[in-house]
Amino acid sequence: MTRTIVSALALAVVPHMGFASDLDSAMQTFVDETASAWLQSEVLISAITNQNQDTGSFDATMIESLDTQWRSEVGSASDLIDGVLINSAADFLRERVAESNGQITEVFVMDALGLNVAASGATSDYWQGDEDKFQKTYPMGAGATHFSEVEFDESSQTYQVQISVTIADPATQSPIGAITIGIDAESLM
Repeated sequence: MTRTIVSALALAVVPHMGFASDLDSAMQTFVDETASAWLQSEVLISAITNQNQDTGSFDATMIESLDTQWRSEVGSASDLIDGVLINSAADFLRERVAESNGQITEVFVMDALGLNVAASGATSDYWQGDEDKFQKTYPMGAGATHFSEVEFDESSQTYQVQISVTIADPATQSPIGAITIGIDAESLM
């Protein structure tokens, strides 16, 4: 069997064989040994803080309008999407992806509303605030972490997990946003 088929079979039986706790442990180790340093990065803190100042007064109608605009513009030239993909924080995230040698499939950072601040690549939507990656981190406070289930990612053609963590202001420990890191699940096994 090919490695991909074996991996798919292994991932399919993970919940049934008790490997889920091993996967959670591996994800926590990734947070502790790799991602935790990113959470203190001045480039990310600054980008989130600046966007929070810009978006803090946005209401649900504005958020929905921006999310609709993003979805319609994915794959084309767009000031909204370029604002998330072309900045120093996005460069920082892409550097982390490149350094991972294929382990990291995507990374994106959200503000206090769950709107994208920076991303290693275009996400399917702009507003993450209605998803577990945001709802189970940012509102839960500093140190909150959420691990997704293993899912097949069409864009990377891999089975991946998403690790999401609250990002807090280093000076006050108040939550300012969140980060989601897509990881090739096979690399954690």
